[in-house]
Amino acid sequence: QVQLVESGGGSVQAGGSLRLSCAASGYSFSEYCMGWFRQAPGKEREEVASIDSNRLTSYTDSVKGRFTLSKDNAKNILYLQMNNLKPDDTAMYYCAADYQTVSFIRSLGRCGYYGVDHWGKGTQVTVSN
Repeated sequence: QVQLVESGGGSVQAGGSLRLSCAASGYSFSEYCMGWFRQAPGKEREEVASIDSNRLTSYTDSVKGRFTLSKDNAKNILYLQMNNLKPDDTAMYYCAADYQTVSFIRSLGRCGYYGVDHWGKGTQVTVSN
């Protein structure tokens, strides 16, 4: 059974940092595209950062230079280091795992999430002024 369990969320002031973790089990962690998504109240869920099986990463423009995505294949954990947090980063953050073929990833130049295989339950991040 596939499980994705997020942790590390919390409340911080603007300019602060948090590190989110996603502990994965029940599938071949290293072979999947993994990503962090977020959803703020009244807004659609958006992709924040993604990493493919070759550890190539991509980020949405609003977090570039502030967030860093990494994964530990030995421990099956996905991390999101978030620095210089802003109030606009306030949202529920979700971990996602999706199997994508190499050819598909190459055609897009990155992972593409069109129907995610597995979602975590989320962890709340709140950034105040």
